[in-house]
Amino acid sequence: MIRFYMILAVCLLLPMIQSCATAVKKPAKHDPLVGKILDTSSGEMISFSALMDEIMGHDVIYLSEKHDNPMHHAIQHRIIQHLVETGRSPALGFEFFAVHDTPLLLSFMDSGNHLHGKKYDAMIETDLRRQLNWDQQSDQMWGYYFDLLTRAKDNSLMAAGLDLPGSLKRRITRKGMAGITDFEKTLIFSTDFENLAYAEHMKAIFAAVHCGMGDDAMRNRLYDTWKARNDTMARSITLLAKETAGPVVVIIGNGHTEYGLGVVDRVRYLNFGLSQVNLALTEIRHDPADHGVYLAPLDLDGFAPVPPADYIWFTRRVSYEDPCRAFREKLKQMKTDTD
Repeated sequence: MIRFYMILAVCLLLPMIQSCATAVKKPAKHDPLVGKILDTSSGEMISFSALMDEIMGHDVIYLSEKHDNPMHHAIQHRIIQHLVETGRSPALGFEFFAVHDTPLLLSFMDSGNHLHGKKYDAMIETDLRRQLNWDQQSDQMWGYYFDLLTRAKDNSLMAAGLDLPGSLKRRITRKGMAGITDFEKTLIFSTDFENLAYAEHMKAIFAAVHCGMGDDAMRNRLYDTWKARNDTMARSITLLAKETAGPVVVIIGNGHTEYGLGVVDRVRYLNFGLSQVNLALTEIRHDPADHGVYLAPLDLDGFAPVPPADYIWFTRRVSYEDPCRAFREKLKQMKTDTD
């Protein structure tokens, strides 16, 4: 049973990291918010051009996504291209790639925009995917991020990985920070962040992600991983900001940036002078609701109560299915396979 939980921890925490499977879709419900952009400071809807006027002057622009929503990636492309067309040269930072993957990404950027032919381009893509250890991920998920890398290459932009290596994330998730070796700890950047309210908030989210299963020990290990990842990504972003004249555009999951916490808070800690703005690409709720519902602040000790993001761009949902149903079915299948 412990093995089940460990595998599911990697698979299901990480809708905050990535999808383990594609959920069954139902017909989309009509919601008048879809496609609209909300300025959370005023509570008013704004146009795309107004959004860009507001965000393009910041040092760090978070395009916070739900990883498997194609509309979120389409919006990211639109924003990056607008920045380029208005004379900016953004550097792209990716949660989905590790810091040590950056030389591979930059080598891909260096491959140029020459017309090599489809066969040669396919070989370059296949080789990059293999070196990044994305062979086991779905073609759809790979396509989302490879297309963003290609846009960066086509516009001669810098691209960098931000996160810990997958092997180290798995080690922390399995053993906790107290259980890994001292040598491994030297590989992990830490801001020594401690806040009990935030820890309890995140552990409650982990419990919900795991549909109430698991135990406190598992959630503590997940929180150790979460902190290590946020610290590492924050450090990567602050270093990347020194490398570019344009803004750093961060492609990252919503959970790492909500309410100005997580990575946003750690970047602020490391370099208070960096101007940050968070655009949350947000799926509509299961049932249509007034936009005010999306503005409810989170009140945690030690943090100002603020809305979930500076701006919210509403999109359709990928699925209306109950994720806990899929969780239970996966657990049942794993038990059957091991009987």
